Amino acid sequence: MSDVNVFYIFIVFCIIILSMTLHEAMHAFVSYWQGDDTAKQDGRLTLNPIKHIDPIMTIILPIVLYIFNAPIFGGAKPVLFNLNRLRNGEWSVALIALVGPLTNLVIAFILFGILVLLKVDPNSIIGFILSMGVRINLGFFVFNMIPIPPLDGSRVLYVLAPDFVRRVMDVIEQYGIIVVFAIVMISSYTNVLELIIGNAINLILSLFSSIFGI
Repeated sequence: MSDVNVFYIFIVFCIIILSMTLHEAMHAFVSYWQGDDTAKQDGRLTLNPIKHIDPIMTIILPIVLYIFNAPIFGGAKPVLFNLNRLRNGEWSVALIALVGPLTNLVIAFILFGILVLLKVDPNSIIGFILSMGVRINLGFFVFNMIPIPPLDGSRVLYVLAPDFVRRVMDVIEQYGIIVVFAIVMISSYTNVLELIIGNAINLILSLFSSIFGI
């Protein structure tokens, strides 16, 4: 692997960590705003990436998957909350969940705007950073909005779903991230998940382009 490749991989890693940090920090800030101080007690009301990194899910697992040429997958340390302390119950949970992906969507929109309005050369280092920032944050947004527990989208669906759907989601929730990991691994052989996420990202990019008149 050349020094140039290592440099670009390092840039991508930094973008992922920063995007993930803002995502998780917003979960924490909104849960605190909704009346629960669990995140504050856990030291999560911060933009310090170290507080949000899970050594296994954020670092070790993605590296191992990369080494074995498997689909890259990982996650941050989850922001914990106490449902009984939230002023609006399940609606607060939905809001806490939604704000994370929306943060990534807003970041992507801002970076896209900078890229377009300042006419940054996409082949430059700055252009690469901005373009990757857009792609990575849109990837975070789309993936986390998939309504499968424990992804954020499932929290939004849960508050709107009928009881029988909630019961199914509660069963899936018991297996947590294992279910999502299994879906990612199975989809790697059919490219279904990749196609869904890729098409969703392209659709959002088209919307961004329309907004900025390009």
